[in-house]
Amino acid sequence: MVSPNPWMILPFALLLGAIASGPVLAPGWWLRHYAKVALGLGAVTLGYYIFILRDTHGLGHTGHEYASFIALVGSLYIVSGGIHIGVKGEATPFKNVIFLVIGAVAANLLGTTGAAMLLIRPWIRMNRYRVTAHHIVFFIFIVANVGGCLTPIGDPPLFLGYLQGVPFWWVAKNCWPMWAVGIGLLLSMFYVVDKVNFSRAPRAVREKETLHETWRFDGLSNLFFLAIILGAVFVKAIFMREALMIAAALGSYFTTRKAIHAANHFDFHPIIEVAILFAGIFATMMPALDWLNQNAARLLGEHPAPGVFFWGTGVLSSALDNAPTYLGFLSALFGVTGANDIVELLGQNSIHVLAISVGAVFFGAATYIGNGPNFMVKAIAEQQKVSTPPFFGFIFKFAVPFLLPVLIVVWWMFFYRQ
Repeated sequence: MVSPNPWMILPFALLLGAIASGPVLAPGWWLRHYAKVALGLGAVTLGYYIFILRDTHGLGHTGHEYASFIALVGSLYIVSGGIHIGVKGEATPFKNVIFLVIGAVAANLLGTTGAAMLLIRPWIRMNRYRVTAHHIVFFIFIVANVGGCLTPIGDPPLFLGYLQGVPFWWVAKNCWPMWAVGIGLLLSMFYVVDKVNFSRAPRAVREKETLHETWRFDGLSNLFFLAIILGAVFVKAIFMREALMIAAALGSYFTTRKAIHAANHFDFHPIIEVAILFAGIFATMMPALDWLNQNAARLLGEHPAPGVFFWGTGVLSSALDNAPTYLGFLSALFGVTGANDIVELLGQNSIHVLAISVGAVFFGAATYIGNGPNFMVKAIAEQQKVSTPPFFGFIFKFAVPFLLPVLIVVWWMFFYRQ
């Protein structure tokens, strides 16, 4: 592999800066031109790899990863848009906590993307009289990220580990204590914040909870298409996986009644925005990932502690997509230990693999770009006129005061003394 010039990380940094500042400083301009910015910067990196490095193999690999990513996210978005979960009334903080617990468990069965796309709309409707930024952010923390830490289906980094040979049930067996601590702390924080928010709501809003709540499920035939998508995740044939997902999405879209799409305020704008922005992200982050893969072992030292992998994987997962970051640090661990295969690695350095796994999943919640569902949840919330924090507002108003203490506790309890 040819080493990229470190200066070629600049387009990625510029794109992150634009994503962070554009919607805040120039929202109208950004809405009209974000595609030009993302695709233009991506084209700079693609040109460098084609004409300077002549690395078409790396481009093909990244292109396939992007196709798999957008096929999964897009198909889940379309299928979940055909399922309407209706509820009457206003949820109390306690009922919100119960809903988030269900979402955290569902994330391990449907994947964080599937659970987030299925549940974000009813979550907003449950809290429609007082929904605010903290409802969206804690949903991202719990359902779209930390909740999916128990199975390879739960989050893309863990699925990549499974494809590398990590046994399916190894994740649940080893990650459940971190999952329990992380989810418990986040739910406790949410309950306190939501309790304060609920107490400040007008009496008319609080008394709506006394109404009888009736849950209603429409479009359940789409569960069949959802099962096809989840089954396709395990298909290894090139492009067959993506073809099955696209076929399921088309089947769902054309068989779902228009009334259900209307009830969900369904349109294609959120997935188009995500597809364009992540096309730029996948392209521009190639030099950063290649540089990491080639230099991580040297930077980590000969005998790095598990905490180094937890924080290293985590911090970069919050800035890069957490799936390729997971693979980068797993590769670095092979280089440091000299292990020949995943069985030998798990036998000698299981705690290090665990640190990489938990770091990738938990830190994916730290920014909107840390994990694929985050941007999707934000886009759907904004589509339904819910206020969401801007890029840096998400980090400094929520990730730092709420998520960071959880990460420190998990590190101190499970990786600090190892």
